Amino acid sequence: MTASRPSATGRSIVLSAAGVRAEIGTVAAVLRSLTVGGIAVTEPLPAGTAPPMAAGIVLAPWPNRVRDAVWMLDGRPQQLDITEVSRSNAIHGLLRNTDYEVRAQAPDSVTLGALIPPQHGWPFLLDTWVRYELRADGLAVTHGVVNHSDRPAPYAVGAHPYFRVGAVAVERLELAVAATTYYEVDARMNPVAEHSVEGTPYDLRLGAALADLTLDTPFGGVVPGVAARLTAPDGARVELVLDDDWRYLQVFTAKDFPRPAGPGLAVALEPMTAAPDALNSGDGLRCVEPGETWEGRWIVRFVPGGTDSG
Repeated sequence: MTASRPSATGRSIVLSAAGVRAEIGTVAAVLRSLTVGGIAVTEPLPAGTAPPMAAGIVLAPWPNRVRDAVWMLDGRPQQLDITEVSRSNAIHGLLRNTDYEVRAQAPDSVTLGALIPPQHGWPFLLDTWVRYELRADGLAVTHGVVNHSDRPAPYAVGAHPYFRVGAVAVERLELAVAATTYYEVDARMNPVAEHSVEGTPYDLRLGAALADLTLDTPFGGVVPGVAARLTAPDGARVELVLDDDWRYLQVFTAKDFPRPAGPGLAVALEPMTAAPDALNSGDGLRCVEPGETWEGRWIVRFVPGGTDSG
C-alpha cells in the first residue's frame, strides 16, 4: 500500500495485490478506482477533483434522502441541515465531506474510521469505519458502527459506486437487478409508495439493455447474493454481491457523467441497508443500542467472459 499527498479527496491510498488494484481517498472514504487484471470495474475519478455525482463515497448514518431534512425522535422534530438545496432535503448522511483517519493498513487492505458527533438534528455519538480488502476477483467492503451514546441510535449506511466493464461503452451493457419491489418517488425524489416490480418496466430480474433505461430509482426486496449485474456483449460482467443486511439498492443512470473525453452515460449501483427517507419511515432502519457494534459487507467482483460466477 502506498499513500500520496492530499487532494480534493484527501490522502490517496493505493491497494495492490495479484493484479487487483484499488485507490481510496480519505475524504468520505471514497473508492476512487478499482481494476482487476487491468480492467476497470468502477468509473475512475479524475485526479485532483471532488467526486462527481457523489461517485464512490460512503453514505452514513443514512443513505439517500431525508424529506425536508426533518425526522421525529421521541415525538420531537429533529432538524438536519439541508444539503440538497434544490429539493430541500438532507442527502447522503453526515460524512460526505469528512476526512477519515487510517486505523489499519496492509498492502491489500485499509480500514478508515470517522466519528459522527452530535450536531444539528442528530443527537448521537457514533464511531464508524469502512474496511476495503482486495480479493482475487475484486473488492470486499465492510462497514461498521458502534454507538457511544447513552440511548439507542437509528442507523443505516450505503455506498455510491459507479460501475463499468472495462473499456466497453456503458450503453452496450446489460443490467440485471435481483429486486422484487421498487419505490415510486415524487418530484423531489422522496418515496411515496412501494410497488411490486412484477409486470412493470422496473422488473430487471432477467436483465435489460442499459441504453434503454432511465433510472434514479430505489429498489427494495433485494435478494441476498448477486443483487445486481452488469454484462458486456462478450459475457464479461461485474457483479454486486450483498449479504442479508443489504436489502435495498438505488440505481441511477447518469446521462452526463464527466469523463476526460466528455460527459456520457454512467450507472451507479448503490447498496443500502435501508430505504430512502428511512429516518421517517423506519423501512430497513437499524436500532443500534448503547455500546452495540454492527458490521455489514458487500462485494464487487469481476467475472471474465465465458466464466461461471459460481
